[in-house]
Amino acid sequence: MEIVALQDEVEEVSAFYAQRHDITRTDDWFLLKLGEEVGELMQAYLARSGQTRDKGRTELQRVEDFRAELSDVLAQVLLIARRFDVDLEAEVARKWLVWKPQQSDA
Repeated sequence: MEIVALQDEVEEVSAFYAQRHDITRTDDWFLLKLGEEVGELMQAYLARSGQTRDKGRTELQRVEDFRAELSDVLAQVLLIARRFDVDLEAEVARKWLVWKPQQSDA
């Protein structure tokens, strides 16, 4: 799936969730929600790596929790990019892929 199509799918889910729970998705909300999701990812990582209590979760459940929280962070980044009209593919190409080793460098 392409990034824009994924952004559209995530937006549909986020808008439905916000409507269902009476949440106003302001610019601030999008950024604050990302912070919340990153915090949950860090918590899941600490549990997965044995650096905090496991809350009775099995190792497999802790790995699944980490994966789920990572997807939440990605989804929120996609929502922010969509909200602020940022072409993520273009920005990754501009910021990251310019450093990609050339074939002659290999």
